[in-house]
Amino acid sequence: MSNETILKIDNLSVSLPSRADRAFAVEEVSFELYAGEILCIVGESGSGKSMASNAVMGLLPKPHVRPVNGRIMFENQDLLTVSDAEMQKIRGGRIGMIFQEPMTALNPVMKVEDQLDEVFVSHGKYSRAERKQRIIEMLRDVGLPDPEIIGRSYPFALSGGQRQRVMIAMALALEPSVLIADEPTTALDVTTQAQILGLVKDLQEKRGMGVIFITHDFGVVAEIADRVIVMQTGRIVEQGSAEQVLNSPKHPYTQKLIAAVPHLEAVHKSAKEPTPVISVKNLQKTYGGNSGFFGGKGRVVHATRDVNFEIYKGETLGLVGESGSGKSTVGRCLIRLHDADSGQILFDGKDINSLTLKEMMPVRRHIQMIFQDPYASLNPRRKIGDIIVEGPVIHGAVKSEAMKKAGELLELVGLDPSALKRYPHEFSGGQRQRIGIARALAMDPKLLIADEAVSALDVSVQAQVLELLDEIKERLHLSMLFVTHDLRVAAKICDRIAVMRLGEIVEYGETSKVFNNPQHPYTRALLDAVPGKAWEGPQLEEPISA
Repeated sequence: MSNETILKIDNLSVSLPSRADRAFAVEEVSFELYAGEILCIVGESGSGKSMASNAVMGLLPKPHVRPVNGRIMFENQDLLTVSDAEMQKIRGGRIGMIFQEPMTALNPVMKVEDQLDEVFVSHGKYSRAERKQRIIEMLRDVGLPDPEIIGRSYPFALSGGQRQRVMIAMALALEPSVLIADEPTTALDVTTQAQILGLVKDLQEKRGMGVIFITHDFGVVAEIADRVIVMQTGRIVEQGSAEQVLNSPKHPYTQKLIAAVPHLEAVHKSAKEPTPVISVKNLQKTYGGNSGFFGGKGRVVHATRDVNFEIYKGETLGLVGESGSGKSTVGRCLIRLHDADSGQILFDGKDINSLTLKEMMPVRRHIQMIFQDPYASLNPRRKIGDIIVEGPVIHGAVKSEAMKKAGELLELVGLDPSALKRYPHEFSGGQRQRIGIARALAMDPKLLIADEAVSALDVSVQAQVLELLDEIKERLHLSMLFVTHDLRVAAKICDRIAVMRLGEIVEYGETSKVFNNPQHPYTRALLDAVPGKAWEGPQLEEPISA
């Protein structure tokens, strides 16, 4: 890292519309970015970290959200004063950006090579032959196999990690001096996340770029950051070297965030009641194979292969693995959202895999699911009360009694009963996930299936939801299948662990034993890939107060 300042934000304030919960998305923010450094900006959703980067890129949704004060100095000019035409040359050319969700940032109906070519054409760079050769080199530089084949592919044909690598190639196409990465690894598996972090760090060192890396994952910060900025409700509350902020945080908010980070160390938990609530035997599920495009033979995917496990009364079994390992398919087969091809799912001694949909209806009330996305899983046109009571009413409950119980459940999950009369869009992500939990509990289930239920949440909200799930499980004596790719979360909440790879369970046992003495090479690879695994966090002597 050099002492050369390549980007300077001075007293920046970005206003919000009058109906917003505060006046400014970003308020009086000042910081510098140096050549050759990685600056991490951390904070919860709504802290203003992404708004600050969007202001740099000229991507604010004007006129409703706009800069009202300050300067953004880059290459001796204030980016807030340049014309749209000048900003277009800078954006992508001198300042590149990697967006959080590649599937929304990439055009689904354009081949990868055409989207990369568009970057060069829009900036008037290179001849057609030179562009073609450069595209192959770019895809190879970001570690994509068979760059010619990848280039001719559409985004939907690529994995999440491959799409993110394409996004990185696009951001670096014109060799910018500044790269902004906005939560580029949040939804990725731990091994893919490690690859992307290593790639960003490697390319940054080779090219001497300054990188602004926006994240809420302190493991990522510990892995790559040179300096750290912590934002809360639009303001910077702490900044300093990664060593200082991670190990000696000064501000109560930073301390609160770091205290909420789950640690990788799994502790031994007392044995649960050895009564199986559900037993899965030789579960098989295959997708595809019947026909592909134009009548050709389709691709066959063995989502589960001879999967066997039991979940005991009152315990949480963690199902961990990468995307495509089959863990979500297992959860969906248990509740019969998908039908398994063969095998047994014994619930209360009955094989529910052999039941008709009509016979499955009364069983399903005892097996409930908490979905990954609290935004997509709640009907935006219905009030919260109607969403929660829908299941019980279908199963014969009186609506007035179900609504009374719904209010009690909202209190149980930490929300005011007045929320019954409001709509989903009026709540934060963490609050919506609590509503999803209340909806699942309204059916008085014996088994909860939590499918990546906290993966999209901020670290502090995640900690609250995990504590809530653990508390409810103990109070109501529920069993839970917890599907996750976050090994830190699994270490915190799970009694036992099943590690899945390519549809098979490769390791199975008590969480502390699996984490402290993994037997399978794949389990060891997952644990080794956890970002910031060597960082243990500070030992705070005083009580934390926000």
